[in-house]
Amino acid sequence: MKNKEIQEKRMKGYFIQATKEILKGEGIQSLSVRNIANRAGYSYATLYNYFKDVNELLFYCIQDFQEECQQFVEKNTSKKTKGIEHLSATVLAYIHYFMEYPGIFDLFYIVKMDGIHTKASIITIINASLENVCKLDWVYCESKNLINKDEIESLKAQLKYTTIGLLVFYLNRTEPVTYLEFIEKSKTQINNILNLK
Repeated sequence: MKNKEIQEKRMKGYFIQATKEILKGEGIQSLSVRNIANRAGYSYATLYNYFKDVNELLFYCIQDFQEECQQFVEKNTSKKTKGIEHLSATVLAYIHYFMEYPGIFDLFYIVKMDGIHTKASIITIINASLENVCKLDWVYCESKNLINKDEIESLKAQLKYTTIGLLVFYLNRTEPVTYLEFIEKSKTQINNILNLK
């Protein structure tokens, strides 16, 4: 790699990291070119030397957050036994990730993607987010005939929309009122979908 390429990669990394920190700590409403540049320690004009606009930065952040979510889930389910119980724990860990970082949840599931030039790529990452996190669980459960192959696509959709709905209600403080109630309701819904008692 040439020095110029190394420098460009490093500079992009500073801006991506600054954007991620703002999204995690303050949420998307605090995201601006000036705020990102200040956090990165550069002028806002410098940002435009490396990115077309903030939307391009969001694309890189969403990719990174998806990878981070995957690692978070793997870390929090590593001691669970493979099978349907592991799948349930994986979905619950996915929920925990977004509870820990509600700004990322907003970015993934609340913010409209209008005007983002990488919209199709972003939507593809987001739409497959939970499915990708659960991919190994689905493969294992199917290979061991723990879940009927014909039901898997339906179960994936049910888990995806239930999970997002539960988080929307909780993070907007609509329902349930307490964290413990939310976790219990989430476990119940996930286990009902997966026929776990």
